[in-house]
Amino acid sequence: MAAAAFRGGAPWRLGLTAALAAAAVDQAVKLWLLHGFGLTERGRVPVTSFLDLVLAWNTGISYGLFQDAGPLWQWVLLGLKTVAVVLLLAWLARTRSRFAGIALGLIVGGAIGNAIDRAVHGAVMDFVLFHVTAGAWAFQWYVFNLADAAIVAGVIGLVYESLFLQDTPKLP
Repeated sequence: MAAAAFRGGAPWRLGLTAALAAAAVDQAVKLWLLHGFGLTERGRVPVTSFLDLVLAWNTGISYGLFQDAGPLWQWVLLGLKTVAVVLLLAWLARTRSRFAGIALGLIVGGAIGNAIDRAVHGAVMDFVLFHVTAGAWAFQWYVFNLADAAIVAGVIGLVYESLFLQDTPKLP
């Protein structure tokens, strides 16, 4: 990699900062909810008319898929996540776009936050539940966490850049 990529403000620095921040905030909030706030004992906690805190342990993958696959599957998921993080870090090291660097960092940080959960707890701790009720009609989104939100924000950032920012100047 060119030495210019390692100068202050380089995309990889921004990406690593975003990754560390996303993983740290995710883990800090989860620890506080478990040990400071006592979410386990409180059960479902209404925050607004459309948002609740609720503890859910996801042993599967996104959207709760493969929940009953067993402990071997947990290690397979952790291995796949590790490979994905390594590939994303390689992409981050090569990007010349600050925007993409931050987006990739958010994805990496979210993946690391969820991987920490999977390694420590054997499942990912989810706690945010959006819901809407209008008369007899009700809708609940799946339960997610801040790491998931970081991953989604990073993916949206990459899509946005690919659609709208392709002509912006890149770093040398």
